[in-house]
Amino acid sequence: MSNRHLARAIVLQSLYEWDFHQAKQDAPQILSRNIEEFASDLDEKDFAAKLLTGVLEKQPEIDAIITKFAPDWPLQKITTVDRNVLRIGAYELVFDADIPSKVAINEAIELAKTFGGESSGKFVNGVLGAVYRDQQAQGIMKEADKQKEKKKDEEGEKKQNDKDNSNEEKDETTSMKDTE
Repeated sequence: MSNRHLARAIVLQSLYEWDFHQAKQDAPQILSRNIEEFASDLDEKDFAAKLLTGVLEKQPEIDAIITKFAPDWPLQKITTVDRNVLRIGAYELVFDADIPSKVAINEAIELAKTFGGESSGKFVNGVLGAVYRDQQAQGIMKEADKQKEKKKDEEGEKKQNDKDNSNEEKDETTSMKDTE
């Protein structure tokens, strides 16, 4: 399990406890206790703290996004696990410019499969996929996605150049044989 995946799992557990107690406990304290108990040697403590803080700061906007893209499921009817997986995924997808969109979605799906019910992965995929498609339709592209696209374009150009150079070498070899 990668460090960031473990950090997300601990944030999920912390949000679950915070949500279960109806936001009456201190979420950063819960996170600190959970990190100490379950992953005291975690390298990504700052990442976990940033993720938890971001989800809590953006919770009203995140909950509105979930409500919009899961209209058949009132927020309080979504299981506590799925609701908090969606909060993490939606935060990373919409508000964290450093996390590529596909990573945010895939990580949320994996958390849902691990901690949720039988259909949690599909549910989370459906909701976050709809959010992602809506962002694309609006022309919204995160910086992390732009960098990945740029890298993919550069790799494609390199492959094409390598292919073109290979074809030129073949042409030269063929031309030499023709002259012999």
